[in-house]
Amino acid sequence: MLRDIERYLTCPHCALGLVLDAAGRTLRCPGGHAFDVAKQGYVSLLPGDAHTGTGDTAEMVAARADFLAAGHYAPIAGALAAAAAEAAPDGGDGLVVDLGAGTGYYLAAVLDALPGAVGAALDLSKFALRRAAKAHPRAGAVVCDAWRPLPLATGSAQLLLNVFAPRDGAEIHRVLRPGGQLLLVTPTTRHLGELVGALGLLAVDEEKDRRVAEKLSPHLEPLGGQQVEFALRLDHRDAAAVVGMGPNAWHTDRAALAAALGALPEPVTVTGSVRVAAYRRRD
Repeated sequence: MLRDIERYLTCPHCALGLVLDAAGRTLRCPGGHAFDVAKQGYVSLLPGDAHTGTGDTAEMVAARADFLAAGHYAPIAGALAAAAAEAAPDGGDGLVVDLGAGTGYYLAAVLDALPGAVGAALDLSKFALRRAAKAHPRAGAVVCDAWRPLPLATGSAQLLLNVFAPRDGAEIHRVLRPGGQLLLVTPTTRHLGELVGALGLLAVDEEKDRRVAEKLSPHLEPLGGQQVEFALRLDHRDAAAVVGMGPNAWHTDRAALAAALGALPEPVTVTGSVRVAAYRRRD
């Protein structure tokens, strides 16, 4: 809930701290700025000139929620939870931030592994955060833009998650406390490979890991990682969902997708392949 994380939140206009009123309906800062909590439990801390056009649509979020609820990406959630428990062996004592949290699926898994922590689900999509606000009893949901200053106090997070989402190394460094870690999940070139060619999907750049490391290295020290690979058996509906819940949704013609799916066996066996990497904040 927002009450759990209010002490970490800051105003997007003046960067002063925010306080939730007794009714839990409005966040206010000493500078006089106020932000109403939506009835679904999330709050928007976007500045007035922000644009949300690149946020996930309601349809994309629904596809993701159905796909994740079916357990297809449970190996990723499990690997993240294990990495979080290793990063905070005492069970956590502060804030876990999920940057690009979507529905809050991965944040919930990590909070279950860290009983002493609270979580902030950050995303640009209000449709995603309607679900993230209810994903875990110790999590609050906030609309913000990953490419702008995050509405969080400097040095407030013990752990930051970033799963298939945009990231700004400098801002992650600012938000992490000394010794804090980033847990980063990125797809390998094998991820969903059987669907990429058959359905004409976007392929993962072979240089992705190198480019990510270069951008993060001035701010974060790599600690290592692991490749998590697993087999998915998807019916055509789930295959359509995995296409419709990510960037491919913006580039795929529905009729062409339906035709291509119809040519695939059912179920179709697909490779899930990601890298889970840990980074520590550079002092």
